Amino acid sequence: MTVSQYQTKRGELRIYLGAAPGVGKTFAMLGEAHRRLDRGTDLVAAVVETHGRKKTAAELTGIPVVPPHYVHYRGSRFAELDVEAVIARRPEVVLVDELAHTNAPGSRNAKRWQDVHEILAAGITVITTVNVQHLESLNDVVAQITGIEQRETVPDEVVRAADQIELVDISPEALRRRMSHGNVYAPEKVDAALSNYFRQGNLTALRELALLWLADQVDAALAKYRADHEINDTWEARERVVVAVTGGEESETLVRRASRIASRSSAELMVVHVVRGDGLAGVSAPQMGKVRELATSLGATVHAVVGDDVSASLLDFAREINATQLVLGTSRRSRWARIFDEGIAAATVQHSGKIDVHMVTHEEASRGFSLNSIAPQQRRLMSWLAALFVPSIICAVTYVFLDTYLGIGGESALFFVGVLVVALLGGVAPAILSALLSGLLLNYFLTNPRFSFTIAEPDAAVTEVVLLAMAIAVAVLVDRAASRTREARRASQEAELLTLFAGAVLRGADLDMLLERVRETYSQRAVSILRSGTGIVACVGQSPCVDVDSADTAIEVGDDEFWMLMAGRRLAARDRRVLGVVARQAVGLIKQRDLTEEAGRAHAIAQADELRRSLLSAVSHDLRTPLAGAKAAVSSLRAEDVGFSAEDTAELLATIEESIDQLTGLVGNLLDSSRLAAGVVTPDLTRVYLEETVQRALVGVGRGVTGLHESGLGRIKVEVGDAVAMADSGLLERVLGNLIDNALRYAPNSVIRINAARVGDRVLLNVADEGPGIARGTEDQVFAPFQRLGDYDNTTGVGLGLSVARGFVEAMGGTVHVTDTPGGGLTVVIDLAAPADEIDA
Repeated sequence: MTVSQYQTKRGELRIYLGAAPGVGKTFAMLGEAHRRLDRGTDLVAAVVETHGRKKTAAELTGIPVVPPHYVHYRGSRFAELDVEAVIARRPEVVLVDELAHTNAPGSRNAKRWQDVHEILAAGITVITTVNVQHLESLNDVVAQITGIEQRETVPDEVVRAADQIELVDISPEALRRRMSHGNVYAPEKVDAALSNYFRQGNLTALRELALLWLADQVDAALAKYRADHEINDTWEARERVVVAVTGGEESETLVRRASRIASRSSAELMVVHVVRGDGLAGVSAPQMGKVRELATSLGATVHAVVGDDVSASLLDFAREINATQLVLGTSRRSRWARIFDEGIAAATVQHSGKIDVHMVTHEEASRGFSLNSIAPQQRRLMSWLAALFVPSIICAVTYVFLDTYLGIGGESALFFVGVLVVALLGGVAPAILSALLSGLLLNYFLTNPRFSFTIAEPDAAVTEVVLLAMAIAVAVLVDRAASRTREARRASQEAELLTLFAGAVLRGADLDMLLERVRETYSQRAVSILRSGTGIVACVGQSPCVDVDSADTAIEVGDDEFWMLMAGRRLAARDRRVLGVVARQAVGLIKQRDLTEEAGRAHAIAQADELRRSLLSAVSHDLRTPLAGAKAAVSSLRAEDVGFSAEDTAELLATIEESIDQLTGLVGNLLDSSRLAAGVVTPDLTRVYLEETVQRALVGVGRGVTGLHESGLGRIKVEVGDAVAMADSGLLERVLGNLIDNALRYAPNSVIRINAARVGDRVLLNVADEGPGIARGTEDQVFAPFQRLGDYDNTTGVGLGLSVARGFVEAMGGTVHVTDTPGGGLTVVIDLAAPADEIDA
């Protein structure tokens, strides 16, 4: 039996999506757990956060629990999900609360959703929870609404990949009542929460975000199901309004009317323009530009599709996006013209099926009949019918009414005009047929002897032949002119499409957006870019082609290096010319992306090289000084010919300890600087009591600063009270250690004050001294590495402390800056976020 036969089927993921904290997603998850246990399912709870809520804790009773894995980090103990224990236990279902949680440093994975992926890969079904404010795509929107930025997020694709998503939601009024009863937070925190994060407006907005996000996911799932099962019928699951425009004067009227129709049902509005494959319906870029600007201002999206049959192309587009309503302008044809061609609107209504069609009147309606508006198939049929009927009608009219008034020249001229009419309508072939038929009819019915093909008068024969030859010659010229006109219109169509695609690139469209526009315009199932030796580098749509042989249409770009592959209807040569240009644009985007990545790597290498040179230059003195001091002290102690008293020995040992402390601090700062440069600092933001963190920082600084040993803690005044901030306790301790050390070194005779205060949703932590301060204009320079107080003299130290401090604070989502201390000195201000449940009104 092969290894593949032992592979485990991936477990299912079920997510309870909460519209806001406290709506009851964990309670709902536990209720589902009890129902599964009653059915005999082997289920365990790995992580369930009760947050001190009695009802939630009571619901946990009776559910087997897998103990957590404890991670020790900087003197703290954190309970995290034990992935190995869960996989070893191999239950059918496991409960894992708070999917967006960030694991403590040193854990198996950085994020809990990564732990969940491992459990799913082991074939275990996972039931988990997440709030809408933790979705990555909504992070900035939630911050704008609530004023609080969520630091713990989960990528949207992780949630979208769930097999089941269940929304847990209650009305804002009910949630506020639940909070006021003490069912969510402790009583002392209820008032602050209700007046800040849990304001009714905030909760209503979060609820709407959750509903809209989930609706999009349901819509995407429906589209995938319809594509997988090849369902083309319209399912009226969600209102979508499509308005068809030509780019003419009436287009803006149609778009505005369609916008009003869409707004009444909160429907999505799409503006579509059909570019005829023969180029006969092209419009100028300025015309469509006005329509595009209007559509954008009304919140609509603009699309273009290519098709010879406008009605069929419109309906195909509408069915593909599952549209429910289609808005069209009334026909421009007169009543008499509609006898020959019913028009696009009538054909669309006839074949629309379940799609509702709205006909909107406009000033351009009934403008008249135009040959260009006739579909190519209808025009070809009309030209051959005209070749048969026009000569017959002319012959009958002439024979009955005009025979006594006209001679052979006048009668031939009438037939000559008929041939020209046929040539204008259908080209050379119908004109030749019309000319031959005209000659036969003229000879048989109107030339003596009549009712016989014999020609008695040579002049009549010459007249007939010359006139018919001239008719054919003129028909050829007319056909060439018509051909040039068609080519010009086809060039106009190609120019319009190229403008469409170029405009998408100029407006900042990325590669996937450009390919999606190509797929939509040419009604393709999928479009992909293949790179020789690399494979597919970009693709959109369902079941994209992975090689040239499997593609329905393949466009070569760059000597077989790149191919644009399309799955769907095979495209004509005229479409390939446009696609060749678009494919080159797409390849240009790929190469631009490659160059950007290469430039980024080169820049990183240059920065690393510059850092290395600066480091070698900067640390030479800092390393030599403590090493020399330690070496001298050790050499003295080892000397056999010198006897040291106990006091001398203690002093030498203190020198060694101080030198080692200096080296330890230097190495620590260098390592921290390299971590920041590499971007691998991943803070774990929790509620941090600043009093405890400041005291730990003072203990750490006291071991390595001589001045602090000499004067004790008397010079440092701590006045932070019970302030709490959202930070990483370990990183904040390092930041404070560097700032205090800096203050002690550069303000040796002053008092160092450390205080904190909460301002709105922020906490400000100040480290102030009464030393010499810094010169104005050098505030930002003090945070640059390898320098002191704005000049780059490294004789007093490597100068990494403040640089590392800024890096750590910014990694925690805060800011740090310096300002003058009133009365003289320097104050360093750390700005951090306050916990969400403690923000004042």
